[in-house]
Amino acid sequence: MSSRALLVARTDGETTRLRLRDVGLLRTDLRILREGERLAFPLTEIGTVPPSWGEVGVREFASVEPAGPRDYRDLLDLPGIDRDALPRSFDIVGDVVVIRLPEALLDRRTEIGAALLRFVPSARVVGVDRGVKGTERRRDLERIAGEGGWSTRHRENGLDIDVDLERAYFSPRLAHEHERVAGEVGTGEEILDLCCGVGPFSLAFARDGRAAHVTAVDSNPAAIELLRRSSARYAFGSRVEPRLAALEEFLPDAPPSDRVVLNLPLEGIKYLPSVATAVRPSGRVHYYEVVPRTALERRGSEIVRSLGRPGSWELVERHVVHPYSPRSDLISFTIERAAE
Repeated sequence: MSSRALLVARTDGETTRLRLRDVGLLRTDLRILREGERLAFPLTEIGTVPPSWGEVGVREFASVEPAGPRDYRDLLDLPGIDRDALPRSFDIVGDVVVIRLPEALLDRRTEIGAALLRFVPSARVVGVDRGVKGTERRRDLERIAGEGGWSTRHRENGLDIDVDLERAYFSPRLAHEHERVAGEVGTGEEILDLCCGVGPFSLAFARDGRAAHVTAVDSNPAAIELLRRSSARYAFGSRVEPRLAALEEFLPDAPPSDRVVLNLPLEGIKYLPSVATAVRPSGRVHYYEVVPRTALERRGSEIVRSLGRPGSWELVERHVVHPYSPRSDLISFTIERAAE
């Protein structure tokens, strides 16, 4: 589209943009044009530009495309349903979108799925998450839009991770936690990643190069298969040793470790006494548990006592990872064994 234009040096671009914006001379429906070392700003037809600001001419500009919806709920028209009753959040794993819906909205899941498929540019399939079930922590999913299965490749913290949401546990909501714990690992550490799922903790530990060895344990054959596939993609994958085993079988003979991760939020507490025997002096346990908000203040000391050896353990850090339900949160507890 043809328009009046103000031509200035690129080095004066931001100053000029702010000047034109402040006096109402900048057209926002057209894109700023770059011409070598100069920029052309589209001007309104009315208004005088001071000569000292630059050269005024005429240029052809591209139109600014209208911004798309900022919320998938903007794409829905569901009579009789309050917009605020629709979930605000959802998960994106590779090209898979997963959302939890209250029972009252399940009969509108097809429309909700179609809106999410349109809203997320990379989406191939949308599913309703009915929760993680069983000892192998398999997710119960129902397809509500799109096509294909639940196997995908997810990009997280610079890692490409093979995921199958229906066959093995993975949560994209833990990406910051995976990176945070990996940043604490010291040179030469030997680490246990218990109930590892598809191995995002293990892969992050190995990627950074400080861990000498990471033993990744899970009782789900699909999880171990996916971890092997991901680790084979990287030269550092040789530092990760995937082990198919139940914790009851593995922990009695577990190798002494400098750091242990136990991400089994609903029943991990029963394994903590056994985990304690696998931690070297000055070693740490990163333990995750779903805790009612009313119980959070006392829960840290209860967890320390469950490790046994009074006086040998100290809670050094705890924080909320993310909300789990209206009354509870997923909490990260970091517990350190005393030096000898």
